[in-house]
Formats: sequence, structure tokens, C-alpha cells
Amino acid sequence: MAIFRESDPFHHDRAAEDRRRHRQLVEDSIKKNLPDILSEEAIIGQSKNRKVKIPIRGLKEYTFIYGRNNGNGVGSGTGSEKRGDKLGGDQAGPGKNGGKAGNEDGEDIYETELTIEEIIDYLFEDLHLPFLDRKRLSEVWTEHARKKSGYQRKGIPPRLAKKRSVIEKLKRKQGMKRALAAQGIQKKITRFPFKEDDIKYYRIHVTKKRESNAVVFCIMDASGSMDQTKKYLARSFYFLMVRFVKLRYLHVDVVFIAHSTVAKEVSETEFFHKVESGGTYLSSGCKLALNLIEQRYNPDFWNIYVFHASDGDNWTDDNERAVNAVQALCDIANLFGYIEITPGSYESAIRRLYTSRIQSRNFAVGRITQKEDVWPVFKNVLKSDRKEGG
Repeated sequence: MAIFRESDPFHHDRAAEDRRRHRQLVEDSIKKNLPDILSEEAIIGQSKNRKVKIPIRGLKEYTFIYGRNNGNGVGSGTGSEKRGDKLGGDQAGPGKNGGKAGNEDGEDIYETELTIEEIIDYLFEDLHLPFLDRKRLSEVWTEHARKKSGYQRKGIPPRLAKKRSVIEKLKRKQGMKRALAAQGIQKKITRFPFKEDDIKYYRIHVTKKRESNAVVFCIMDASGSMDQTKKYLARSFYFLMVRFVKLRYLHVDVVFIAHSTVAKEVSETEFFHKVESGGTYLSSGCKLALNLIEQRYNPDFWNIYVFHASDGDNWTDDNERAVNAVQALCDIANLFGYIEITPGSYESAIRRLYTSRIQSRNFAVGRITQKEDVWPVFKNVLKSDRKEGG
């Protein structure tokens, strides 16, 4: 069957266009399948090189095909169609065969393997930590770019300039031929090995850039009311957060805090895999964050981000302490995000207190009820155009 391609007198790079379309398909598939990706709890806390399979719809070239002369296959549109819409009435959608087996070709679906780091790169392309202050005292110089700047005689194997080394050897060989010819010696050079003086390495010029250092506090309610499903949703949120900050920023410390009635700083492995129980004092996690900020992260030097995930089932006597602790964090942090993990439309008393009494622009509230909510809540919490009061 003939395939018609558009004539291009300017030698348009079709491969570049195919790569762009493939990237777009991958991005769409990742965003569409993100809940299922995150539902694979085994990936949470795993290595960035862990691979995940993503289904991608195949691309086909436009072709002319024989139609069915039933009068319903006219493919003209009205002008309001969007990309991907199908025109014409001869479309056998789901259930149009009355549940019987069909005889039409199906869509080509391929599976591609991507590492967790590649998935994160697709998702976080346009996201940044909001309210990131370029504080004079918090800025540090970092090596930003390495550019090749000439050649040198000494270096490491990865910087070996192979082409230049061959050129140096050929120059020496040609010089020897001219010297022999000048002396009237007719000698064929059959073997001409490299010498140390031939070997050249790239000289690397390192440019430096100012980076703002920041600290991200991940606080999670690990009490008995947080069942396995709730803890999984909280860890899914923090999994995205940790991968995001480690990928996008060079100088970001991540502090993990788990609490029931008592809070403690834990390792990343313990945070994502350890199971605890007990009662709930939300204030304990926030107070520990305040203490660590006072000891290690002076707000004059550090950009501070705090995120607290809980089901909101707090001990009533602790509510006032929790509100005061969150307000204190909002006063010194760039952003405080409270993520409540509750089923249905239930709203806890502590969340009502937070939203009614904390009117700070850098205070964000989100609610996760199912795995499909993790990504939208994550993006919403990182919005930088938030108004007063969250």
C-alpha cells in the first residue's frame, strides 16, 4: 500500500519530529499511568535505576485505505475538532458489535522500560520549589558546567582526545618521511606506534554558578490510626518529593521525621519501610522540625520547606499546640504543606483549625483520598502563585 509523505524542499529532519512525537507519547503515557506506577509499592524508596514498564501507543503513517460505501463514513469536520478526534460515522467503538467478536485491527501497544529517574525527569520538567529566596548568605558556589578548552599532555582516560592524538601521531610520521626524503633515504614505514608525546587530553574549563541551598523536612504521622493504605499514600507523596528535590537541586538536605506521640529523626530507609503504632500528637513532629532548624538550619542561611502528612486523627488536647507549631514554622519557612490522607469527603478537626486560623501565603493544604490524587496534590502544593491563606 502506498504511503504519501509531504514533499520537503528544505530537507526537514523527520527523525527529530519522530523523536518529539515519541517523547510526547511517553509523557502522556506516564501521566496517564502514574497512579498504576505509584501503586507498585515496591518502587518506593528503591534505587533510581529501578526500571518500570510503561505502555505506549504505536505511531502509524497516514495511508489511503478502501472505505465502506455505506454512506456513513464521511470524514469532514466542522472546525471544532481537537487533535486525536476521529471523524466519520464508520467507527466501531466498544460495544457496537453487541458483545460479539470483532474483525477489525486493534491498536498497536508497545511496552517500554524507563528508569525511575527518567520518569521523574519527564514529570518534573516544569516544577520548581516555590518561594525559593536568593538569600545572600545562603548562596554557595557550585561547579555548574564543564566545557572543553583546548588540549593538554596529562589527564585521565575519560578525557582522552582520541582524534587529536591520532593527528599528532600522523604529523610526527609525516615529519619523519620528509626527514628521510631530505637525506635521500627511500624507506617504507610499516609500523609507527604512538609515543607519549602524541597522547593528548581535553583541557576542561569549569564554570561556577551561585546556588541557593535549602532543606526539606518530610514529617509523617506513623501512629496506629494510619493504616497500611494511608501510610502507602503518604509514602507515595514523599517518594515524589524526595526524587524531585534530589534531581532538581544540588544543595538540598532532606530530613525525615516520623512521629506518633513522640517524634524522632529517622533515615530514609526507616522512613519508607518502618512500621510504627501508638497515639497521635501532630505537634511533636512540627516541634522536632523547629528544634532541628534552630540547631542546624538557621533561616538566615537556609531556604526551609516543611511537609506534614497525616490522617488528621489527632489527640484533641494537642490541637492547640499543633496550630501554634505550624504557625511558628510558617513564620520561618519558605513553605509549609499539610497533606491530609482521609477517605471520601471527611475533613478532620485539625484541618479545619489550620485553614481557619493560619492565614499565611506560604501555607498549603492538600487532601489525598486515593492513589489518583497523589500527583495532582503534589503539583498543587508546589504552586508558587498561592494567595493568602493557602
